This record gives sequence, structure tokens and C-alpha cells, in this order.
Amino acid sequence: MSTLGEKLKEQQIELSIQREIRKSEDNVVKWIEEALQKSKYLKFRGNPNEKKLEESQFRNVLRVADTTDSPEVIKNFLRYQTGRDEKWGRGQNSLAERIIQDIDGNLRKTAQEISDKTNHDKFKEIWLDLIRRYLGYGSRYLLYLNTPNKNT
Repeated sequence: MSTLGEKLKEQQIELSIQREIRKSEDNVVKWIEEALQKSKYLKFRGNPNEKKLEESQFRNVLRVADTTDSPEVIKNFLRYQTGRDEKWGRGQNSLAERIIQDIDGNLRKTAQEISDKTNHDKFKEIWLDLIRRYLGYGSRYLLYLNTPNKNT
């Protein structure tokens, strides 16, 4: 049975980790927006009937991320989506591969930095939190990109 002091210490650890994660959010948002702007996938081009990557398809990846504790499962699902539908793009410049690169690169590095800075061995939890935030921000930004400009 844990003592009140141990519970308070655990809460302080969690608060310090969340504070550091929040500090990294600007970068997380920039990385996913850049991925959506520069990667090859089927984008909205003005025709509402045009085949394009839908927000619901992006949210499916987010749902997988919310239901697993494995970054490898998330990457596997992205590759599965690429294999079954060209909306995610194909090859190294595809949106799915860019997201996987960010998961293995920017997000992993940031998670390690946060883990090191807070002196707590919760790297994988931090990494998954960053991945989920990244995908959530991506879902929002994709909706923005797919919404026709009413002023044109």
C-alpha cells in the first residue's frame, strides 16, 4: 500500500512531465502541419467530389493510437492504410511515411529530452502522449485544409 507521500510524489512527477509536454506543443503542431503541407497524399483541390484523404481516415489512426501502448502498432496501421488506399500517398514522400519519420525522429527525441529533463523513466508514456497529440493536431489541421474557402 502506498503512502500519501508516495502519491503526492507521483502526482508531482506527472505534473512536471505534463508541463514539459505542453512546452513542446508548438513544435508538435508545426511538425504535423509541415507534414500535411509538404507530403504527397490526395489533397482537397477545390472539387468537393474529388477523392481525398478525409478527416475520418486520419481520426482512425488517432483511434488506434488511443487504444495501444505501442508506437510500432501505430506505424503498422499507417503502413496498412498506405497499402490499402492511395489517399495516404505512396513511397518515401507519402504522408504516412512522413508521420512515421516524425514518430521515430522528432517525437521520439522530444520524449527522450522530456524524460531526461524530468529525471523520470517514463519515456514510452511521454512518447505515446506526444504521438497522440501530434495525430490529434493533424486531424484538426486536415479539416482546415479540406474545408473549401467560402470567400473565393
